[in-house]
Amino acid sequence: MKPQFLIAAPHSGAGKTTVTLGIIRALRNRGLKVQPFKCGPDYLDPKLHTIASGNAGINLDRFMMDDAYIRELYSLYGSQADILVTEGVMGLFDGAVKMEGSSADLAGLLQIPIILIVNAKAMAYSVAALLLGFKLLRTDIHIAGVIFNFVEHESHYQLLKAAAEDVGMTALGFLPKNEGMQIPSRHLGLKTGMEINHEAIIEEAAAHISKHIDLDRLMRMTTVLFSAAQNIPAAPSIDIKIKSTRKILVARDEAFNFLYPENIRALAGLGELSYFSPLNDAELPAADLIYFPGGYPELYLEALSSNSVLKDSLKRYHEQDGRFLAECGGMMYLGQYIADENGRQFPMTGILPIATGMQQKRLSLGYKRVNINGTELLGHEFHYSHFIETPKQEDDIRVWNAKNEMLQTPVFKTRQVLASYLHFYFGNNIQAIEKLLFD
Repeated sequence: MKPQFLIAAPHSGAGKTTVTLGIIRALRNRGLKVQPFKCGPDYLDPKLHTIASGNAGINLDRFMMDDAYIRELYSLYGSQADILVTEGVMGLFDGAVKMEGSSADLAGLLQIPIILIVNAKAMAYSVAALLLGFKLLRTDIHIAGVIFNFVEHESHYQLLKAAAEDVGMTALGFLPKNEGMQIPSRHLGLKTGMEINHEAIIEEAAAHISKHIDLDRLMRMTTVLFSAAQNIPAAPSIDIKIKSTRKILVARDEAFNFLYPENIRALAGLGELSYFSPLNDAELPAADLIYFPGGYPELYLEALSSNSVLKDSLKRYHEQDGRFLAECGGMMYLGQYIADENGRQFPMTGILPIATGMQQKRLSLGYKRVNINGTELLGHEFHYSHFIETPKQEDDIRVWNAKNEMLQTPVFKTRQVLASYLHFYFGNNIQAIEKLLFD
């Protein structure tokens, strides 16, 4: 038995990330080991979870992972923790298709209680109808309690508390608005760069939570059977062993850092892992495969473009049959140039026959399933940049969305390169990467 719960909300913007960070840090400050998880494919929230907890934030995603693998990840990372805190995604019932893959889906799979965060700034007794609907929509999940956010004073909270109790839901307290615990947003989500003092924000959130929410009661109400005590078959991809003497090089710096810990663990099974910085390094270490993850290359165009020594080394590596795996921003870096919001072109490595730009930003997002000559990969797309000229899709590559609709999403696959706007999840499918790039 362990305290474990999923923090959800009726909709985005209710403050669940800030509340999650505050709860995680407040519990850590008590000397508890907190293991954070994130429902869905987001990279940024788990980074903040890692800062708040001191432990790696782990994604759990029912589109990109099968159920046995999710359970095994939850068990693996949660087994050494005192308490497990999972942050939901969007609204509680919002999935890729209706409720599929939603926070509610994940809570049902793991059989963990839900704490609902409600933005009650402009609400009173009518919140009862909202809470009743959330309580009754699915009977296979349990909403243990509700925290009312952005509440101005005690008398306002008493109205909300009465509404919750009248529909059989426990009110766990309220949080007044606090400007000191707001995390600004960037175009891909919450800011995670050095320009934000996350420690100060998280500590402020922890103090705010500790002052207004009874955490002891919260932990008592959410103590349930931990999945490690159940008979769960192990996912074979969890046990990673190095199979060869290959050298795997990973780009990791301020420009390229959208990395799933499980992808890195899986890559380590292909060979010896090391890192380099396209921003700061001049020399390219020896490698059999270079992995360029996504990130924010558009914020560092001048620095990336001016590092000519490294760009030349990468071109020589490619000419000598070097292998690349590149996702989103990593793919952009392998192109001819990236144009900024004003149309100014910054030359990149020139390895791929593409150019991308930030002008007229428009959001492209969603889960994707890719089949490359019989080998399947799962991932997601989330970017505001675009191809200057959309490349033609290869005949032996098929791409579908979560609704199983076929798309014209360019994926570049040669004998030595796999690149696209997609962020792939291969923690449970490293065999696909090995087959596509080493067979």
